[in-house]
Amino acid sequence: MAAILDVAKLAGVSKSTVSHVLNNTRFVSSETQRKVKEAAEALHYQPSVVARSLKVKTTKSLGMIVTSTDNPFYAEIISAAQKYCHEIGYDLILCNTEKNPIKTKSYIQVLSQRQVDGILVLCTTYDDVTFSTIAGQKKLPMVVLDSGPTVKYIDKIQDHSYRGGLIATEHLINLGHTRIAHIGGPENKLPAKQRFDGYCQALRDASLPINRDLVIESDLECEGGAAAIKKLLSLREPPSAVFVANDVMAMAAISVASQMGLRIPEDLSIVGYDNISLSEYFNPPLTTVNQHISELAELAVKTLIKRILGSSETETVVMIEPNLVVRQSTCEFKA
Repeated sequence: MAAILDVAKLAGVSKSTVSHVLNNTRFVSSETQRKVKEAAEALHYQPSVVARSLKVKTTKSLGMIVTSTDNPFYAEIISAAQKYCHEIGYDLILCNTEKNPIKTKSYIQVLSQRQVDGILVLCTTYDDVTFSTIAGQKKLPMVVLDSGPTVKYIDKIQDHSYRGGLIATEHLINLGHTRIAHIGGPENKLPAKQRFDGYCQALRDASLPINRDLVIESDLECEGGAAAIKKLLSLREPPSAVFVANDVMAMAAISVASQMGLRIPEDLSIVGYDNISLSEYFNPPLTTVNQHISELAELAVKTLIKRILGSSETETVVMIEPNLVVRQSTCEFKA
């Protein structure tokens, strides 16, 4: 394996000049830069990440802790974050804990040993161990996406879930629906609660009752969406419309309802949440609340880098405003 001294000899310059060129830490003439870069490429030289970090106080690498990659929403956030990191010259190290709190603690230790500059956290659930592990990292800059610990040294990027629940339900009300159900996420997950609160507010604004028989707490997974819609459609008076807390459950609900003989949207209108890529190509294309996934991921990376550079001293909570994307899974109520 080539060393920095080999690059210096081939380029005819000193070791310090090679270091300055590769780390961009001092002015070096364009001709010398060309010689150094050509020599490094010819020798397949790879600088030591740890050594570089000691020189310039950064490894240009970030970690990302996720509890699941199964849900397309989380997979798309990860992809968008990786893309943006690559564009700005950062490496992103992905760690999937598979909802195992012991793995969460282990991965944070590994990322710290790798001397990453900071960590992005995307957790679908928080148990006591995961919460305390993340909240306990005071020296390592962190940004949490979606929901997580509220402490002054951890920044958060969230969508305005209350607003999303409100506009989704208002859309169904404006189409003439009055018996509107809600399939939500776990009540202990803040975005799920906020989406439910928005749903309730829209019903109150329209002077419609909040019928607890039409509200089902689920798990944000396909199986949960399927079970919930079966329960709703078994009611003596089933709903004519459903606001579902994420796209995955909404698409499962459409599939099950169709298998039961209902036409979507003629017999049952359904609104999802997230606007994952697949929602546009589902049958029928899903009306959904757009979370602006790429913007969410890019803003998280920018906020983390700002924290790494020390330009943020207090907790930053950034709310991204959602909007409704109307497609073919909703229509006017027909008595």
